[in-house]
Amino acid sequence: MKKATSATKPAAKKIRAAVKKAARPKKPQPLDAVVCADGLARPPWAAVDPLLKHYYDTEWGMPVRDERGLFERLSLEAFQSGLSWATVLRKRDAFREAFANFEPDRVAAFGDEDVARLMADERIIRNRAKIVATITNAAATVSLREEGGLAELIWSFQPHMTPSPRTIAEIPTTSAESVALSKALRKRGFVFVGPTTMHALMEATGIVDTHLVDSHRRGSSGVWPRQ
Repeated sequence: MKKATSATKPAAKKIRAAVKKAARPKKPQPLDAVVCADGLARPPWAAVDPLLKHYYDTEWGMPVRDERGLFERLSLEAFQSGLSWATVLRKRDAFREAFANFEPDRVAAFGDEDVARLMADERIIRNRAKIVATITNAAATVSLREEGGLAELIWSFQPHMTPSPRTIAEIPTTSAESVALSKALRKRGFVFVGPTTMHALMEATGIVDTHLVDSHRRGSSGVWPRQ
């Protein structure tokens, strides 16, 4: 067998160096808006799944100002904690049926038999703590009417400015307002309303606009101008 010539040695070194470089873990790149097949830009989480894409295009970030609507969103955000929003969204119709369309007065009247019924319902997320929390929050929502109501309280924490993120990494998960809203709700008997959950609620209901700057939905709520 012939020995490698001096001319082949540098080439072999280059190959080994290239292989070694390719094996190194790559730094994660910031995620920005994805231009989908329809030519519209969306965040990565809403760019593939048809259900999430439709939700993003028609609901997410649009103002919700009625008591029932906000109670539903607050409840579903609590159920989503630790899970994906897609999981909750796929079960939303079942949740509405199981929880009396999230009408606060009806849910507040749920008792032990209802908890047992809900725990046996395979169509929803069967987490006892979250089920009981929803009933507790329904009662708190009814009581809050004496102070102007759930919608008035939640919207009172709308900030003076909204973020202008260009990448997913630039989207905050909490804010001074979501922390204050969390404290205000807890003071009034609400549970499962941590700052991160409340920030997600504020994003979903148009109180803040965290659509990526390049997204086709940026500024669509009418609450905030496109920036």
